[in-house]
Amino acid sequence: MTSHGFKSSKQDFTFGPWKVTATKTHIMKSKDIEHLAEDMNLPSLPEMLFGDNVLRIQHANGYGIEFNAIDALKRVNNMEDSVKVACAQEWQENSEHSKEVVKPYDWTYTTDYRGTLLGGDAHITVCETSDRIDLEKLKAREQIMFFDEVLLFEDELHDHGVSMISAKIRVMPTSFFLLLRFFLRVDGVLIRINDTRLYHEASGM
Repeated sequence: MTSHGFKSSKQDFTFGPWKVTATKTHIMKSKDIEHLAEDMNLPSLPEMLFGDNVLRIQHANGYGIEFNAIDALKRVNNMEDSVKVACAQEWQENSEHSKEVVKPYDWTYTTDYRGTLLGGDAHITVCETSDRIDLEKLKAREQIMFFDEVLLFEDELHDHGVSMISAKIRVMPTSFFLLLRFFLRVDGVLIRINDTRLYHEASGM
């Protein structure tokens, strides 16, 4: 597992009418994790769960989007396994709930979480679009005015791989780019990546 520092920090950066906030703090306490798992109807939660970590982009008018671990875990299937492999049973049998009857659930914590909208329906309309991120502009060498990465959760799947989700953002003079990535590796079985990318140009503020 990756080594992470646990020093709490909060960084703010203003980009036109947008405010970027990156909050990083310690792992959730065991009692809080137990209560959360009960609320989510999951037998267990990731061993490294940063429940108070948040990466937020918010407009001066109040609307925006944020990325947090709790909402990401709400998208985990709590009814059935997503990966049927031998190590799944072994992992569950060796988990902290091994003395209990463990109901089927997605032990890889796979999530299709894409962020949490802020400001209500009055400010934001979600719709499909044919617009695409201009990758050539992203390749241009611009000064990085602000950068941060926020880990939401990580788990080693009882030494059978890794499951993690993090959000990182970089702000340049003309734009900002955010990448939310869920990464899963089950050793000898599969690799899965769910990416959400947000790109905004200053001209479109």
